[in-house]
Amino acid sequence: MVKLFGSILVASALLAAGGAGAQEVVRLGNLKLAHFGAVSYIKEIAPKCGIRVEEKVFAKGLDVMQAIIAGELDVGATASEAAISGRAGGAPIVVVAGFARGGARLVARPDLEIRSVAQLKGKRVGVTRGAIQEVLLMAQLAKHGLKGDAAPGKDVQLVYLGYPDLNQALLGKQIDAMMQSEPQSSQAINKGFGVEVLKPYDTAIGEPVRTLVMTEKFYRERRPVAEKFMRCFVEATRTFIDTPSVAEKYVREVIFKNQITSDDFQDAIRNSPYSYDITPEHIQVTTDIMARTGVGRMARPPLATDWVRTDLLAAAKKSLDVK
Repeated sequence: MVKLFGSILVASALLAAGGAGAQEVVRLGNLKLAHFGAVSYIKEIAPKCGIRVEEKVFAKGLDVMQAIIAGELDVGATASEAAISGRAGGAPIVVVAGFARGGARLVARPDLEIRSVAQLKGKRVGVTRGAIQEVLLMAQLAKHGLKGDAAPGKDVQLVYLGYPDLNQALLGKQIDAMMQSEPQSSQAINKGFGVEVLKPYDTAIGEPVRTLVMTEKFYRERRPVAEKFMRCFVEATRTFIDTPSVAEKYVREVIFKNQITSDDFQDAIRNSPYSYDITPEHIQVTTDIMARTGVGRMARPPLATDWVRTDLLAAAKKSLDVK
């Protein structure tokens, strides 16, 4: 009888362990932006992937990096600039995928009739510090022989604000132009208080790729869970690419609580399509431009080949027959 009772306890413990394993928690840091929507959607389908995803939304990518350094996250979605700055600053991360391309636009006040980057000379230009838009803005200014700084005296005076605040500042004519993310740039244009000057993809960076990063500990020590998460990422992204109506409904209704219109969403995603892939070459070019323009102020810029790891992504895409 004692032996039988002991066997039942062992069996119960094994079942409990199996159940706990099926519901292992992954802590995800994300941003409230249209092209970050597929990453957010992972938590909705996580149970069928055998995991539970706890998402925490941050104001900007550098905040995600700080949470990773503090040990509060396993996975983070950021612009490449924040990931690169984070790695340079000691964040123990690896890049495992790229989840969106583009997602930036130089928008100006309609009354100023700004048609080119050169016409930004003497103007106040808003941008979010620690975002890829800052890298793109500095690359554009350098390309046109202009210098920008938050302090007066340079060709362009930079005004650092969060994404929603940039739109309010442009609307209130506190800034003359902004290098803005999506869907905020599309929203400014559709509401009539902004006009597009350009999509800033004609520098060496090209279309910036947003990065999905994992902590080195999660990537190496929780490999089975990391594999499940990556398959979930690929499945969520495939759903958003193949079924745009699902993507729009989720982003507009769940993430933005109907604060953006269908036109805002459609325009935003045309300028920031969902994707899977990233390369060490793209991260290295972005790192080099950051170092050259002083964005991130890195003492030792990281070498991309040391921390871009796409093996999990390749395996996940193969298992789900995604090209």
